[in-house]
Amino acid sequence: MRTSNKTGVKGLLDRLGELYLDHLAVERGLSGHTVAAYRSDLLEYFAWLASEGIDDPEGMDLESSLRFASRLEKTAGPSSRSRILSAVKGFHRFLFTEGELGHLDIIGISAPRLTRRIPYVLSTSEIEELLRQPDETPTGLRDRAMLELAYSTGLRVSELCGLRSEEIDDGQRFVRIRGKGGRERLAPVGSKARAALARYLAEARPRIAGPGPSPFVFLNYRGGRLSRVGFWKILKKHALAAGLPGEVTPHTLRHSFATHLIEGGADLRAVQELLGHASIATTQIYTRLDVDYLLEVHRTFHPRG
Repeated sequence: MRTSNKTGVKGLLDRLGELYLDHLAVERGLSGHTVAAYRSDLLEYFAWLASEGIDDPEGMDLESSLRFASRLEKTAGPSSRSRILSAVKGFHRFLFTEGELGHLDIIGISAPRLTRRIPYVLSTSEIEELLRQPDETPTGLRDRAMLELAYSTGLRVSELCGLRSEEIDDGQRFVRIRGKGGRERLAPVGSKARAALARYLAEARPRIAGPGPSPFVFLNYRGGRLSRVGFWKILKKHALAAGLPGEVTPHTLRHSFATHLIEGGADLRAVQELLGHASIATTQIYTRLDVDYLLEVHRTFHPRG
């Protein structure tokens, strides 16, 4: 798909840039939030191209790419540089595939190596203490159902708060989730979470629900959909009551879910599927979280531990 040159940087953005963003949204199924992040990074790249007088894909060669990478080193941190370079490399690949660019020189430029932070994880006893906090009021039954379900399934907070009644199977054995990038998965629900969810649906939700029907499972005290911020406040309240150390967030429950599965011997690819990760590389961080557990196993079972 070779088109005429000298279209100008604005032409690159309007024509090739928008084609690439459409490709990300339609063909790769990326979310609107992710596509917006790519757009922001490409705008920065296009502004730099304009400042360099580059108004044609032919000018986007190895030399210009090295100058752009050098500029990023002076203006952006490692995380931002890695993200922006990834977006620009993806754009170059798209141009190459579409016949707008005759090389992929930029691919040889390495992004800064990032140190992945190991997330904060609750122990099983801390989880038990957290789950004991909600009371027997309608909102307390709701809170217990949400906490049990979050820990049992590893759902993201947006998935938990956006859960609809029809996404729970009749026996409440699993929930059907459409996660990032439109990927659908089944999340099994453990027996204790099933019991808490059944009690909430039978006893508490009818008392919380407003006059109009709501498709969402978890409701706020006004009968509307419970927001992510609302759940975060609920979790924070119960974490403080349980005396838990550290900052407990909704993602802490997701991290704890994955870590406890791996500590128990679960296969990494199974955990990847349960979490809804597109790449197993994202899931592999949890294999580094159970060092203390491995040390304890060694001390307990090795003859000279």
